[in-house]
Amino acid sequence: MALVTGGTRGIGRSIAARLRADGAAVTITGTRPGGIAPEGCSYEDVDFADPLATDRFAERMSEAPVDILVNNAGVNAIAPFSEIATADFDRIQRVNVRAPMLLCQAVLGYMRARGWGRIVNVSSIFGVVSKEERASYSASKFALDGMTASLAAEAASYGVLANCVAPGFIDTDLTRRVLGEAGMAEMASTVPARRLGRPEEVAELVAWLAGPRNTYMSGQNVVVDGGFTRT
Repeated sequence: MALVTGGTRGIGRSIAARLRADGAAVTITGTRPGGIAPEGCSYEDVDFADPLATDRFAERMSEAPVDILVNNAGVNAIAPFSEIATADFDRIQRVNVRAPMLLCQAVLGYMRARGWGRIVNVSSIFGVVSKEERASYSASKFALDGMTASLAAEAASYGVLANCVAPGFIDTDLTRRVLGEAGMAEMASTVPARRLGRPEEVAELVAWLAGPRNTYMSGQNVVVDGGFTRT
């Protein structure tokens, strides 16, 4: 079974659809009851900003046969450093760091007993570089990368490989709504590839990292950004 958090739209939805196409039984999560999953996938609603809801969900997943975990759910809030609201900062860390940590803990028992498991934590280029007004989000994504590296060091000996994937600027419905066509074009002009990435391109990498063809890569943070952070 593959568990993909934040799988109702964008990158998460593409990941879920790709894993299902590869033959996995896929469960996705979303925050609202009655969310629509990709064809052939099942759906669970859980709000990872709610610690009790997260704890309950992780406890249930500890008894499920999860051999692929993709922690994709995430939230963001943009603010100047001097104006960061502690409530926003705490919410971002709960969703982007605490929930992935608890879910990784939850699935490790089954993976270890089976002698095989794959964990992919979806980070961001802002967990590799940062910019103004991204302190809360960058803090969470740098933390996710460090947590994944430590997990990989512990888990590889019993057949569990853990990696991060760090998408750059990706063309999703949310991106289009926020930026509009002019903003999309301006963002694309900053990328050496001169375009935004597609969710399917991120999903392709995640599917490889989470699949049987990956037999040795662990502890890495793989950037998918059209060359943005290296140029």
